[in-house]
Amino acid sequence: MTELEIEALKLSAFIATVAISISILPGIIIAWFLSRKTNILISILNIIVYLPLILPPVVIGYLLLIVFSLNSPVGNFLYTNFNISVNFSWKGAAIASAVVAFPLLVRSIRLGFDSLDPKLEEAARINGASRINCFLTLTLPLMLPAIITGVTLAFARCLAEFGATITFVSNIPGETQTLPLALYTATQTPGTEEAALRLVVISIILAIFAMALSEILARKTYKKIKGL
Repeated sequence: MTELEIEALKLSAFIATVAISISILPGIIIAWFLSRKTNILISILNIIVYLPLILPPVVIGYLLLIVFSLNSPVGNFLYTNFNISVNFSWKGAAIASAVVAFPLLVRSIRLGFDSLDPKLEEAARINGASRINCFLTLTLPLMLPAIITGVTLAFARCLAEFGATITFVSNIPGETQTLPLALYTATQTPGTEEAALRLVVISIILAIFAMALSEILARKTYKKIKGL
């Protein structure tokens, strides 16, 4: 691997880590609401959460570009008050990855909530546990396999993100050029077929590793929960 390719790989891992870090808490909260509540607002929230799965990534990237532009209220507020500009930076790449991967994170965790017997929580509250204590000491530990699965799948999706990232923050080596963007550059440059093939192999290996790791961790956690 060349130095540029290694840098792209490291940047991809860093951006994916940041994206998951800012997504996991709201992901758990929203998954709980989608699983436990039923009303018109929850239905609207459900549509918003899963919309990135349906929209073309380029559309998501363009919307982010508009929202975080210095001429927009959000972009102007961040720059004026915190001197933060996310456009064409790794911060924007992390936001784009988080938005695209968020539905996978929420869906995995929501399925965990859906499969959890509500009677367990009811029994804990009858025995005097507060709603928060019940969630932290009972529900959350039982949800670990689903959370691990969601985090791993979302992390893998972040590593593979391309369309929203290149539209929102461009393809800047050392700043926003993640592994998929480095592969795109290699496919567009004559004489770099070997580099492109190498990046394809790396991407496939990372995807397989992420899926296998998700399955292994989820199974181990499930066995511990069951006391096996």
